[in-house]
Amino acid sequence: MIKFIEESTEYLKQKGFNNPEVGIILGTGLGQLINEIDIEAEASYNHIPNFPTATVEFHKGKLIYGTLGGKKVVVMQGRFHVYEGYTFQDVTFPVRIMEKLGIKTLLVSNAAGAVNLDFKKGELMVIDDHINLQGGSPLAFKGVSKLGERFVDMSAPYNAEIISKFESIASEHNITLHKGVYASVVGPQLETRAEYRMLKILGADAVGMSTVPEIIVANHLKLKAAAVSVLTDECDPENLEPVDITDIIAMANKAEPDMITLFKELIKSI
Repeated sequence: MIKFIEESTEYLKQKGFNNPEVGIILGTGLGQLINEIDIEAEASYNHIPNFPTATVEFHKGKLIYGTLGGKKVVVMQGRFHVYEGYTFQDVTFPVRIMEKLGIKTLLVSNAAGAVNLDFKKGELMVIDDHINLQGGSPLAFKGVSKLGERFVDMSAPYNAEIISKFESIASEHNITLHKGVYASVVGPQLETRAEYRMLKILGADAVGMSTVPEIIVANHLKLKAAAVSVLTDECDPENLEPVDITDIIAMANKAEPDMITLFKELIKSI
C-alpha cells in the first residue's frame, strides 16, 4: 500500500495539488460546495493511479484542488462505500492520499436518516461520536503499523474544537444544528422497522452508510476530523413510510446551503 500511496500522491502533485491544508469529503447529494471553490486543479478518479472508481450514479468521481475561505483545500466529489463491493482499505485510500498531500484537517459530510425523532429532515447534525456497524475496520490488514499506530485511540474521534466552532457558526447564521451519535451500516438497503428500533436502543441519533471508516483512518493519521450529517428522512419505526433515494437526494440538495455555510465559515477560522 505504501508504494500505491506514493504513486498516487506523486501523480497529483504533478497535476498541481500542492500542500492543501484541509480535506473535504462530499456525501450523497452534496456536491454544490464545489461551486464555492476557486478551482486550480482537478483529477478524475479513473485517471489517478491505484484509485478506486465511483460506481454510484449520483456520486461524481473527481478530486478537486483549489481555494476556499482563504485556504487551500482538496475535495472528494464523490466517495466510495463498502456496499459498492470495495474493501475498507479501498474506501479510505483517498484519506491517506490527502494526508500525504499535506492536509491537517478532514471535514466529512453525509446524508443520513434521523433515528432521533426530535431531529427533522432538512436539519443538520454534527457528529459527536459513532457506532461502527459495518462489520470491519480499515485498519485490519497486515502492515498497518507501517502507516501509523495499529491500536488507535477512539475516545474522541471527532475534534471537540471544530464541533464547538460549528455550533457557534450555526448559532450566528440561524442554522438548526443538532449534535449526536451516527451509526454506520453497510447498506445499500435501507433499514427495517426492527433495525430502527435497535439503533434507537443502541443510542444512535442518525444512521448512514459511510463516514466511519474515513474517520477511523483520519484518527490513524492523527488528523483533526469532523463530520456533519444532512438529515434527509425521519426513521420512525411506528410510522415508517417507504423512502425513495431520489427523495433523499432532493432533501440533501435542499439542506445543503446550510452545510456549505458551516464548512466555508469554519475553514476561514482555521
